[in-house]
Amino acid sequence: MEEFSELARKRRSHRKFTGDKVSEEQIQTLLETALMSPTGKSLRSCSFCVVEDRELIQRLSETKSAGSQFASGAQCCIVVLSDPELSDVWIEDASAAAMSILYQVEDLGLGACWVQMRQRQDAQGNDSESVVREILSLPENIRIVCFLAIGHKGMERKEQNMEKIETLKQEKVMRR
Repeated sequence: MEEFSELARKRRSHRKFTGDKVSEEQIQTLLETALMSPTGKSLRSCSFCVVEDRELIQRLSETKSAGSQFASGAQCCIVVLSDPELSDVWIEDASAAAMSILYQVEDLGLGACWVQMRQRQDAQGNDSESVVREILSLPENIRIVCFLAIGHKGMERKEQNMEKIETLKQEKVMRR
């Protein structure tokens, strides 16, 4: 395991993947990490749907009018779900879980990218969440925050630009 600060510098969104399969061991590690993520009042409002079927991944890649098509090249998608009836902070719970997965992906040497579903539409104007719910036969009460397209990196990306981060610290960080 890398130092977290090094992991944070390296973690970037990846939209190009090789055809190599994500192993079952890697998927289990990602799911364990997701399930250990913090949740409001420890209510565990999140659940996850692992998609490895090529046809379903292709269909998921078409659930937004823009910004999801690259997912067709992923070898695995993890759909991050939450139940608003269990927690009023279901969005935050799901977002924390998704970020935990993204950092674990990087630690495993894989690549991934977040595909936003909540408040998005497909090319025909249909609600993206509803489309995913139908594709995966998910219950109506479950909300879909995002899915993560995951695979072996098809290209390397530069680490975070630390000069830019220093500038952002001056612009975006307030101290009182």
